[in-house]
Order: sequence, then C-alpha cells, then structure tokens
Amino acid sequence: MIRFNFVEKPYIMKIKILPAAILAVLLSITACQEDNPITPGCDPCIDEGLIEAPYNPQPYEIETPEWFPKPVIPADNPMTVEGIALGRHLFYDPILSSDSTQSCSSCHDPQLSFTDGNQISRGVLGIDGRRSSMAIVNMAFNTKGFFWDGRSATLEGQALLPVEDHTELNESWENVIGKLKNHKDYPAMFREAFGIERKNEITKELAVKAIAQFERTLVSYQSRFDQVVWEQQGWPTDAEQRGRDLFYVEFATNTLDHPGCSHCHGSSLFTENNYFNNGLDSVATLSDFADYGLGEVTGNIYDNGKFRVPTLRNIALTAPYMHDGRFATLSQVLDHYASGGHGVSNEDANIKSFSLTEQQKQDLIAFLNMLTDTSFVNNPAFQSPF
Repeated sequence: MIRFNFVEKPYIMKIKILPAAILAVLLSITACQEDNPITPGCDPCIDEGLIEAPYNPQPYEIETPEWFPKPVIPADNPMTVEGIALGRHLFYDPILSSDSTQSCSSCHDPQLSFTDGNQISRGVLGIDGRRSSMAIVNMAFNTKGFFWDGRSATLEGQALLPVEDHTELNESWENVIGKLKNHKDYPAMFREAFGIERKNEITKELAVKAIAQFERTLVSYQSRFDQVVWEQQGWPTDAEQRGRDLFYVEFATNTLDHPGCSHCHGSSLFTENNYFNNGLDSVATLSDFADYGLGEVTGNIYDNGKFRVPTLRNIALTAPYMHDGRFATLSQVLDHYASGGHGVSNEDANIKSFSLTEQQKQDLIAFLNMLTDTSFVNNPAFQSPF
C-alpha cells in the first residue's frame, strides 16, 4: 500500500495540472478574440497598441536673417518637419483643456503676435490669472528663461505648465495623454515625429517637445525696420528717423535727458530677455510688491518686482502692456518711463525721468510701428491647421 501511494501521487498531480494549462490557453484566446473580432485572413491577436505609420523624419532648419543670432536647439529635440506639424496641431487643439474649449492659441493669437489682447488672461474655469500673456516671438533665441518670471528654463518646460494650471487649461497630463492615445490621428503623428512604435509610448514629454518645435519656428524678421535698416530698401520717414534717434541711446546728444530705450531693448531682437524692475510700483520695502516676479522663482528679495523684458517686435499689436497689462497704449507706456519710476532700491539704473514733448512721443511711436511684421502674423505656416 505504501508503494502504491508513492507511485500514484505524481500521476494524480499531472492530470490536475494539464486541464489548468489548457484552460489558461483557452481563456487567453477567448480574450484576444473579444478584443479583436476574427476577420477572415487576419491574425486575431494583433497588438492594437502598434501604430501603423512610417517613420522617416525630415530635418528642418529655422530660417533666420544674417543680422539675427543663431537659434538655440536642444540636442535632445532636433527640429523636424513632422515634429513641427505635430506641435502645430497640439498648439491649436482644445483637446489639451479639461472641457475642450481652450488651446494654447486661446491666449496666443497669431494676429496679435501670439498674445490675447487682454489685460489678464482667463482660463477654462473663468478664473483670471495674475498676468498678461506674453508674445511668442523669436523664442528660439532665448536662453534666459520663459514666462514673465523666468520659472521655466526651456520652451519644453514652459509648455508643460499651462495644461495643469487651474487658471489656464485646468487638465491633467494623464487625461491629455489618454485622449491623444485614443485619437484617430495623433498616434500616427507621434510615430512620424518621434519614431515610437506603440500608443503607450505617447508621453507628455514628447507632446511638449513637439509644441516647442513649432514655437521655435515663430521667427519675426521682416518688419519695415528690417527692410529699411538691414536690407537697405527704402528710407525711414522723418518721424521714424527722429523716433529712432530717441530710441537708441548711442544717438543721443544728452544722455541725461533721453529715453534710451535700447538700454533694455537692445540687439536685433529688441530684447536680451533680461529681468528688471522697471519702476512700475511704489513700495515701502522690497517685500511689499503685489507680484514678486523673478523673486518668486529665485527666492532672492532683490529680485522682487523684476520681470522679463519682452521684445518690442510687433509691439503695436500686443496691447495692453506690462506684465499685468496696466497700460492700454504705447503713449501711456512712454509717459510712465518719462516719469522716472519711484526710486525703489532695486529699480534698474536706467529708469530716470526725462522730458518728452508730444511730438517726440509720436515720433517714438512711429518708430515702434516700424517693428510690425505683417508677414509674420499672416504666415500660413503659423495659423491653425484645423
């Protein structure tokens, strides 16, 4: 009896294991068939996560004039035709917002040099943000941080934040990626741009890389100023020339009583993307600013009240002005600078009062209007693809 039990136990275990293995196989086949109804001549277990699209990205070189610096392109995000196309779609697609009513372009309209014309931008919840939207112009040349306060070091980093900001698109990236994976077109576009093979490889990092690629193409360099000064085509009007002399400090005969706008709006970009306290607010101490700006990011009290200097290219299209949109017109902006600030300890040294006649004000505005680039705002490649 003992020998019989020793022999029979392995035999019994074998016949128990065999049906379990068969059952597992049958269950997997059944599940596969439920997800993939059998079509004659087709494999019922095709992985639905696979993306059927070619991957043959075409390199893209940003077109820039000789008087511009070289664009800064991250090594891990080279420009491609396919990446730009994907980024352009994502930029204009309200799929990035929680209720599909707003996109990046809601606050960055190409006709307004990619601003929104509002004093303070408002998101999908109807909540006002703290600041006015910045123009997205010549971003490919900026190495000093993005947003008014410089909180993001790169365009990729900048593109991450509005999606999850409650005062902007008010969505989670997890939900956005889910919508992109289930979209009829986006999986193929992600593969064409980045070579991924499956839908589950779509990530927020790839999405913002594409958006950043599109934004780097937004280069403005064909204003009347460029044509007259750099390309030597035509002449400035008398008012434009007088305004130019007032704008550039090197043309001044008396720098103590001169606007000297080029101190902060220098270079061919009309900004060097630095951060200044430009004398907007009178505060008792550096801790009393309503908005700390750069200081909120660095934690340095001497950076409180400092904001990034925006470009003046297309400035006539981007009213209202300043980080909080407090000035409705360029005339008001000039009046502010002529007043000389408030003497706060960290105001930029170039914020000094100067005299400005009404004629001089109009001359400066005539010069600033020379910086409007209609070919930029009307460029078909920058408009919505929908």
